[in-house]
Amino acid sequence: MVDYNLENVPGAAVLIVHQSNIILSKGYGLAKINEETQINSQSNFRLASITKQFTAMAIMILKQRGQLNYEQTLTDFFDDFPTYGSSITIRHLLNHTSGLIDYFGLVNDTTTEQLRDLDVLELMRSQTTTYFTPGNEYRYSNSGYALLALIVENVSGLSFADFVGINIFNPLGMDGSIAFEEGISTIDHRAYGHSYDNNEYILDDQSLTSAVLGDGGIYTSIQDLCKWSLALDNSDLIDHSIQVEAFTSGRLNSGKEIDYGFGWVLDSYRGKERTYHTGSTRGFKNVYQRYPDFNISISILTNRSTGSPMTLANQIADILFNNI
Repeated sequence: MVDYNLENVPGAAVLIVHQSNIILSKGYGLAKINEETQINSQSNFRLASITKQFTAMAIMILKQRGQLNYEQTLTDFFDDFPTYGSSITIRHLLNHTSGLIDYFGLVNDTTTEQLRDLDVLELMRSQTTTYFTPGNEYRYSNSGYALLALIVENVSGLSFADFVGINIFNPLGMDGSIAFEEGISTIDHRAYGHSYDNNEYILDDQSLTSAVLGDGGIYTSIQDLCKWSLALDNSDLIDHSIQVEAFTSGRLNSGKEIDYGFGWVLDSYRGKERTYHTGSTRGFKNVYQRYPDFNISISILTNRSTGSPMTLANQIADILFNNI
């Protein structure tokens, strides 16, 4: 982590938890270049796609309450959605098997205002087809998770930001965590994003898609991720029978399993079962890994576009497994 702790560079926050015990919780570098605020365990980073596990949890909470089921389709929730939406279920959205067109590729070159989840819905309404028949293939879909956030709003009557705050962050004491909305909310202990250009780091915190919440808009700290990790270990928010599906491989129409559950990538490392997600967006690169059989979690949040948190997390896992 030496490179993250040099003078006047954006840095990282690292958390290692084993059997509910914090092995390491440490910050490196600056929350914002040319300012003196050091990154620490309370520094809040934009999670980017690690957000998806929280969006999935919001859906599962509504499932437990009997307010939706995974086989409902887009046309059940959104008026005037094109006919193709009648074949796309919530399960397809959660598993990335919907075939929805990537909204990133649909943004007009002349667009200057940030997109929001509702803008993604309108972009999907303007389409007439999908990449493939829903359920036939796996294709990672930010569009799908933006629509999941809107389904949470549709069913609950709350904004997505309020729903995750009331039903996830508040009960777990994740006091610094927030689905950030510019002009509506603020972020305490904020780590700002940076890019590397002409041999120096520059402040580079927001893009046109940074205001879309369901696929990547949550900010949190390693302090709060520790609480999240322990809550998952104990199934504190929902029954284990419902939560376990988040860590269960999805299936295609053919019956073939995929390496994704609900907001989690499912694989193995060094022969050990692993669930994880990475998150990368303008100015941030992150990873959150869990090894459920060993009660180990590794989180690395960085406020820079360079480096490989996944590689660092794997190196940490190597050390841990060589010593347990």
